[in-house]
Amino acid sequence: MTKSNPYRLAATVIPTAYRLKMVPDLETATFTGSVEIDVEVTEPVTSVTLNAIELEVSPATLRSSQLETLSAPPVLDETYETATFAFDAPLLVGPATISLTFSGVLNDQLRGFYLSTFEDPDGKTHRIATTQFESTDARRAFPCWDEPAFKATYEVTLDIPEHLAAFSNTSEVSTSSIGGGRREVRFAKTMIMSTYLVAFVVGPFEASPVSMAGATPVRIVYPPGKGHLVDFPMQVAVGALEFFTDYFGIPYPGDKVDLLAIPDFAAGAMENLGCVTFRETELLIDPAAASQPEIERVALVVGHELAHMWFGDLVTMAWWEGIWLNEAFATFMEMLCTDHLHPEWKKWVSFNPGRDAAFTIDGQHTTRPIEFEVVSPDECRSMFDILTYVKGCAVLRMLEQYLGADTFRDGIRTYLQRHAYSNASTQDLWSALEAASGEPVGEIMDTWILQGGYPLITVKGDTIAQEPFAYSESTGSSAIGSAWKVPVLARSLDSGKVIRHLLDSSTASIDLDGVTVVNARGNGFYRTAYDADHLAQIAERLGDLDELERAVLFTDTWASILVGRSDFADLLALAKGLAELDEPAAWDVVRKALSLADYFVDEPGRDALAGAVRALWRPVFARLGWEPVPGESTQASQLRGMSIRDLGTLGRDGAIIAEAVARFDAENVSGDLADAIVAITLAQGRPGDAAICHARSKDAATPQDEQRYLFAPSNSPHEEVIFEAFESAFGEVRTQDAPYVVGSLIRNRVAGPQVWRALTGRWNEAIERFPVTAHVGMVSSVFTFADDPAFAVEVRRFHEDNPVPVGQQQLAQILDVMDLHVALARRTRPTIEAALRAIGD
Repeated sequence: MTKSNPYRLAATVIPTAYRLKMVPDLETATFTGSVEIDVEVTEPVTSVTLNAIELEVSPATLRSSQLETLSAPPVLDETYETATFAFDAPLLVGPATISLTFSGVLNDQLRGFYLSTFEDPDGKTHRIATTQFESTDARRAFPCWDEPAFKATYEVTLDIPEHLAAFSNTSEVSTSSIGGGRREVRFAKTMIMSTYLVAFVVGPFEASPVSMAGATPVRIVYPPGKGHLVDFPMQVAVGALEFFTDYFGIPYPGDKVDLLAIPDFAAGAMENLGCVTFRETELLIDPAAASQPEIERVALVVGHELAHMWFGDLVTMAWWEGIWLNEAFATFMEMLCTDHLHPEWKKWVSFNPGRDAAFTIDGQHTTRPIEFEVVSPDECRSMFDILTYVKGCAVLRMLEQYLGADTFRDGIRTYLQRHAYSNASTQDLWSALEAASGEPVGEIMDTWILQGGYPLITVKGDTIAQEPFAYSESTGSSAIGSAWKVPVLARSLDSGKVIRHLLDSSTASIDLDGVTVVNARGNGFYRTAYDADHLAQIAERLGDLDELERAVLFTDTWASILVGRSDFADLLALAKGLAELDEPAAWDVVRKALSLADYFVDEPGRDALAGAVRALWRPVFARLGWEPVPGESTQASQLRGMSIRDLGTLGRDGAIIAEAVARFDAENVSGDLADAIVAITLAQGRPGDAAICHARSKDAATPQDEQRYLFAPSNSPHEEVIFEAFESAFGEVRTQDAPYVVGSLIRNRVAGPQVWRALTGRWNEAIERFPVTAHVGMVSSVFTFADDPAFAVEVRRFHEDNPVPVGQQQLAQILDVMDLHVALARRTRPTIEAALRAIGD
C-alpha cells in the first residue's frame, strides 16, 4: 500500500491475467470459486496484498519457474478491504502465478455477486445470480487487485445448473455437461481491462436474435415473457455502435455486445465490456405504449453505456478522481449519439432542465469541484452524482462548441489512440485537445473542473464581466470558485454575427452588434444577467431566439427569482409568450416554479395559483387537445401531457379531471398522457384507486407501466394511502425501487412532513435494508419543505446528526436547496398571490 493513501495497493506485485471459475448455488444463495492470477513480481517482497471483503479465502499458492510456495492463511483487513498473504521467503522478481480458492454469499445489497429474483407470467419465482462491481465491489466476488490501474485479461468459467443461461464479457467458447445436473461454460479471454468491468450473469434468461453492428454481434437478453420489448433498444444499440465506431475512429474493442435486463439493479445501467447490465426500465420498452421521455430515456442510457466501451473500458481513468471524465463524457456522447439518431427529439434542448438542476446544486456553497482527491471506496461511490454526470457533460459541450465539433472530435480520437488498453488522466485529454485545436484547453478547463461553482456573466453596453454566482451569502467555507476562463459565444439578433471570446479576466469589452444573446445557442455553463434595457429588447424578440436560448432565458430568470433579484411576476410575464410554442424545456421552468409555489401558498393563494395555471395552459390545451395529430412533433406530444397534468392537478380544471378519470377507469392509459392521467386520478382521492394501481403495477405489460403505477400513490391527498405505500416500501417493493418510493411520498404536499418523520423513526432499518448508493434517494425530496422554517431546521439537524454512509455531501447540497426554498417562500409570500391573480383566468 502507498503511504499517501492506505486504501491503495502497492505495485510490488502486478496482475496481468486472471483465470476465474465461479460456482454459484442459487438455492442456498452462496458461491464458491477459484482463481489463477498471472502476476509480475517487481520487488523481492515476502507478502502479497490484494483486495477481498465478505469472502472466505484460502492460503495462496505461488508458482514460478524457480519456486513453488504456500502462504500462511490470509490476514483480512475489513477497514481497507484487503487480504494479505505472507510467505516464508522473499518472492523472486519476475513472472509468477498465484492460485487460491474462496467462497461467499450471494448478497441482497445489489453489489458484488448478488441475488436477484423475478416472477414469470405463471407466477413462479426464479432466481438470478448477477454482478455489479463498479466502483470497488469486484473484491466482494473474488480476490483481486480491485483498482482501475491494475488492468489485466480475464478468462471466466461458470459452473451452473444445466437449465440456466450464462453470460459474461466475451463470447462463449465451450459448454460441457459435468454431471449432477450442471454444466461448465467457458468464455473467451477479454481484452486488457479493469476489475470493475468484469461481469457474469446466471439465470433463466432468453435472448433476442443476433443483429450485427458492422462486425459486432448484438443481443438483448431478458427474463422470459418480455421478448416483445426488445426491438427499439436493439435499433438504438446497433445505431449507437455504428455511430461511435465512426466518431472515435476505432472499432468496437470487444468480440460481442449483450445488453441484459436485470430485475434487481441499484443503478440505471453498467458498462461491463460486452455484457452491459440494465434496470429493466432503462432497456425494455414498447414505444407504442410508452411516453416520449421514457422512449428517449432508453435511447440515452443505451447510448451512454455503449459510449463507455471506448471511453472508460478501452481507456480508463488511473484512479477514481477521474471517474467524472468517464461519466461526463459518456453523458456527452449519449446526447451526441441520440441527437444523431433522432435529431427531431432536439436532445440538446431537452438537456436544459437537467443542466439547470446541476446549476442549482453547483450554486450552493456545499458544491464541490468536478474532480477532487478520492481516498476511500465510500468516496468513490459518492462521485456518482449530478455534478459528475450533468455538469461534467455541460462543460464538455461548452468546450466542444467553442473549439468546433470537428476539432473536438479529432482531439478525442487522438486521446483514445494514445491511451488505448491503458489508463489516462484528465490532463491527458486536455493535452490531446490542445494538440488538435491549438487552444490552451488545460488552462481553460482547469478553472471549470478543479473548482466548484460557475460565473454570472453581466452585460452592460459592450462590457461583459464575470463574478461568482451563488444562491446565498457564504456563512463559512465555500467550494464556489472565484474566477473562470469563460468560452463565450455571443450572437447578434440583428446581423446573426457570432462573436467568439475567451473571457479570462474580470471584465472585457466586445462589440455586441446591437441586441445580442451572450450565451449564443445556450451551451455556456454560466448564468447571464443583462442590463434592464438590453433584457427588455431581448424579451420583445423572443421569436428571434432559438429554442435553447429561450429555455436558458427562462432558467436564468428563475435563478434570478431564487436570489431575490426578480420575482414571480417576471417569470409569469415571460411564460405568456410560450402559448404558441411547443417547447417543453422552457415550459419546464414555469412548471417547476408553479409546483414549488404550491407547497407554500395558503388556500386563497392556491386558488390564485389554479387560476394562473388555467390561464397559462388552456391556450396550449385548446391548440393541442387530447388526441395526437398526424405528423405533430414529439415536443407537441410531450407538451400535451404537461398541459393536461397541470390543468388537472394544480389548475383544478373540472373538464380535464373528468376526462382523465374516465380514461383511467377505461384503462386508456398510455403514451405521453399516461403520467398525467394517473396523477390526476389519484389526486382526486377516490376510494380504491390506490388498490387498482397496485394491481396494475403487478400485472403491467411493460417496466414503465409497472413503475408508473408503483409510484402513483404519491399523488394521493389521503394520509392513509400515503402510509400504506410507505409500509410497502419496507416490505414487498423491490429494494432497487423502495428508497425512491419513499422519496416520492416525502414530496407529497399533504403528508410529506409526516412521511419524513416516519422515516426518521425507522432510519436504521432503512439504512440497513436499502442499497447504500440509494440512501440519498430516500430524502432527495426534502427540498420541497419550504413552508415551515422551524421544520426545515429540524430536518437539517436530523440529517447532520445522522449522516448517510455514502453521499452525505449530496445530502448537504439538498438541504441547502431546501433552505433556499424556505427563503424564497418567506420573501415572496406577500406578493405571490397578487402576481398569480394578475394573470389568472
